[in-house]
Amino acid sequence: MKTMMIIGLLSLFAASGFSQNIDIRRKIEVTGSAEAEVTPDILYLSISLKEYYKDNNSKKIIEIDELEKQLQQAVLSAGIPKENFTINNVTSYNYGYEKKKNPSYLAKKQYIIKITDLTKYNAIIGAVDPRAVEYTNIESYDYSKIESLKKELKIKALKASREKAVYLAEALNDKVTDALEIQEINNENYPQPMYRANVIMAKAEMDGAAEPIDFKKIKLNYQMRVVYQLSK
Repeated sequence: MKTMMIIGLLSLFAASGFSQNIDIRRKIEVTGSAEAEVTPDILYLSISLKEYYKDNNSKKIIEIDELEKQLQQAVLSAGIPKENFTINNVTSYNYGYEKKKNPSYLAKKQYIIKITDLTKYNAIIGAVDPRAVEYTNIESYDYSKIESLKKELKIKALKASREKAVYLAEALNDKVTDALEIQEINNENYPQPMYRANVIMAKAEMDGAAEPIDFKKIKLNYQMRVVYQLSK
């Protein structure tokens, strides 16, 4: 008998606890969004320089140190800080050994230049002897005010979610009160920059000018999923 009573009390307490965990609040779940497109204003440009013969009938090589000075001068003349010009990769570390083994060996170096004014790209490429430029490449790019823009868009998306919840609730004669759940949905899109290195080099060889880069914009899209409580 005592066992039956204990089992009954446990069942009663379990049922009571279960009922207390049931959320009977009336809710509405909505998603708000906000987006923006911006043009990148920070560019990380990769340039590879390679030694070359001065002319077809000469064995004189224009050496990598001379080419590096030429590129560095072009960077400084463009108003770019020295710290924004760095070596990315070197294939001339065993230069002396390679020269002894192969007199026709041509050393090369790769550099990374951080540019905050995209018009400087043409000035730099145009000032470097095109015969020394093996290739140019855009490693990456960014937008200097990206973090403040993200914050602004998240707030706009959150406000948009509440506006949506309000007009939907009003259709049922309800009112929106507290936000019970907030979830951020990130949908950033960083397209690769559009450019053609071979066209740039061909144009540089013809007239010493570089073709401008055609950038796609950075697109940011944020969605906020919010659960609001409803009241009459």
